[in-house]
Amino acid sequence: MAEVPPGGSEAALAQFLEHLRGKNASGRTIIEYRRNAGEFLTFLEGAGVSWLAPDRSAVRAYLASLADRDLAATSVGGKLSAARSLYRYAVREGWLGADPLTGVRTPRRPRRLPGVLDRPQAARLVEAPSRSERLRRRRPPRDIDEAIAKRDSALLELLYATGIRISEAATVELGRLDVERQRMRVLGKGNKEREVVFGRPAAAALTAYLRSGRQVLAGAAHRTSALFLNASGGALSARGARLVVDRWVEACGLPKGTSPHTLRHSFATHLLEGGADLRSVQELLGHANLATTQIYTHLSDDALHDAYRSAHPRSTRQGSRNAAR
Repeated sequence: MAEVPPGGSEAALAQFLEHLRGKNASGRTIIEYRRNAGEFLTFLEGAGVSWLAPDRSAVRAYLASLADRDLAATSVGGKLSAARSLYRYAVREGWLGADPLTGVRTPRRPRRLPGVLDRPQAARLVEAPSRSERLRRRRPPRDIDEAIAKRDSALLELLYATGIRISEAATVELGRLDVERQRMRVLGKGNKEREVVFGRPAAAALTAYLRSGRQVLAGAAHRTSALFLNASGGALSARGARLVVDRWVEACGLPKGTSPHTLRHSFATHLLEGGADLRSVQELLGHANLATTQIYTHLSDDALHDAYRSAHPRSTRQGSRNAAR
């Protein structure tokens, strides 16, 4: 057994978090693990139980305390996952001979899928800024208004065309974009880079934005290499990008709760409905494993019925074809 770091559970937690930083875990992930794993350690200390040897009764008492708070299954699962990761790390470091949380079951998570826009709704949303820009030409336009409309059009088209996360869109730099080849490199979770592709509508919107819109927003400063800029010429933040989506969702009268995540899910769903294979969608979404993509995406009933009728030899459509031969 290796020597436990001096300083008790706080020192062990600090060393574990440093290990996560070394694996390029995001700042948000580290904050979540510090809070959730730290909460379990604090509970054990308050119960007078050594963090090195929590027994089953202590773990059950902790789960009962979470149940008393009426936490969602996803929240409970996140807290247990953080504690498990800490104890697995402790075993690897040799501080413990066995993981005391082995066999502890995580509450079943409800399978909740975000809303999906149908194709006409998605088209109405991504085309809204360009339609608004054309309407404004009936009166003398302000350069800044046209620039913002071009930016919003490029952002919305890109979100729907690629399925990238809003945080990924906000951190795209000019050097990672190739409009001519209709490709772009994005940094996803864990600083993992992947390439995404987009079609002609997104390419046209990006070209219009880069030719005039971005220059107007940047002014003479050119302070940042970020693709999307705010009205002050700085990089558009993820929060700012969300507000852009929110503004156009409201303008289009789309269902309440429509968000950048809705566009991401719509992208995946429409790809699958169009015949894309699950592995390709997984790659484009930047999921580490296929199981995540299977939970995240789904086919509409109509698409499933159409696929069955067109492909199965005993479907009505196929049966009539075979009978005619």
